[in-house]
Amino acid sequence: MEQVVEETPFFTNDAVVLGILFIILALVFRTSASRNPFWQKFYTYVPSVLLCYFIPAILNSLNIISGEDSSLYFVSSRYLLPASLILFTLGIDLKAISRLGFKAVIMFFAGTLGIIIGGPLAMIIVSTFSPETLGGAGPDAVWRGLATIAGSWIGGGANQTAMLEVFGASTDLFSAVLAVDIIVANLWLAVLLYGSGRADKIDNYFKADASAIHYVKKQIEEYAASIAKIPTTADTMTILAIAFGITGFSHFASDLIAPFLEANYPALNKFSLTSGFFWIVVIATTAGLILSFTKARKLEGAGSSRFATIFLYVLIASIGMQMDITTVVSNPGLFMVGGIWILVHISFLLIVAKLIKAPFFFVAVGSQANVGGAASAPVVASAFSPSLAPVGVLLAVLGYFVGTYGAWLCGILMQLVAGS
Repeated sequence: MEQVVEETPFFTNDAVVLGILFIILALVFRTSASRNPFWQKFYTYVPSVLLCYFIPAILNSLNIISGEDSSLYFVSSRYLLPASLILFTLGIDLKAISRLGFKAVIMFFAGTLGIIIGGPLAMIIVSTFSPETLGGAGPDAVWRGLATIAGSWIGGGANQTAMLEVFGASTDLFSAVLAVDIIVANLWLAVLLYGSGRADKIDNYFKADASAIHYVKKQIEEYAASIAKIPTTADTMTILAIAFGITGFSHFASDLIAPFLEANYPALNKFSLTSGFFWIVVIATTAGLILSFTKARKLEGAGSSRFATIFLYVLIASIGMQMDITTVVSNPGLFMVGGIWILVHISFLLIVAKLIKAPFFFVAVGSQANVGGAASAPVVASAFSPSLAPVGVLLAVLGYFVGTYGAWLCGILMQLVAGS
């Protein structure tokens, strides 16, 4: 068997890659704020957040930088994401958020159902014209690998690992479906980021009522304006101390809680309660919510959400550099399954959204709370408005709980379709 030698990316030093990402973010933000007619027209059609995500993806696909070889995604998801969640939530108005109602939860479960049904349905469709794509026996049976995608798309990495253990896919098969998982999910993320810039038009088309979302945005923006001030060095240090101090405590507590539960209550693994990342997100978000009832909430006036936005955009860029567009050609059959699968998920979301007149914001966040989890649900929510980021993470936490059950059911259905 011929061994494939991977080419080394042009830039391998993470300090250099981080510098490139910041240059990309700065250029996007400067041009999107420009009054030049060309840029104003350009950003009318292309949301700035999409470029922050897609340009690093292109650089990764061209092997200029490498998301696989870099630790920037790990750093941004484990350190900057919790810090941003803390800073976003400390300025939150829970009473205003509650006015969003149950449509967000309904859309989340519509997305979950779309994934559960979409997996076996995609297998049925592809088997009619490419049965060899879904072959294999024992640990190499393709349905076993696809079941791990179900875990990833209803919850996240912890649920995916659980499905890998439950259904026992081989290492080679898991590597192949992992590429499908990342590429398809990230392409859909790109579509949602693009759609965030056209939310009003989409809502008008579906005759959706987005008044509750506009109300929440207005309330939070008015509060921020009422306490706005020129931040001092002390203010900035306080903001960073809260963000990274609590992030540090979240890691400390997670390092104690997750191993303890895994050792003493292994059954809780099915709820993702033995996942360290789960506890980091939950503790950080909870701490931020508690601070929203204290004087710390006034740090919003000194720019706490601005720091949170910076952290989140670094995460967006690092997520983008995980995607290699060229891998689609390596196994087109599996990517076809993934493509049909995500289309079923989208169809369920749009049908339910039409029936209950849910705004596109709930469609996007409900989808990413499933497919992307805590790493990208707040990213999508903040693309609509930074003040709405906590809605994404709260739904993503719900995904951790239902992920294993939903993914297991999806895996069993795919096993039945495969006739195993």
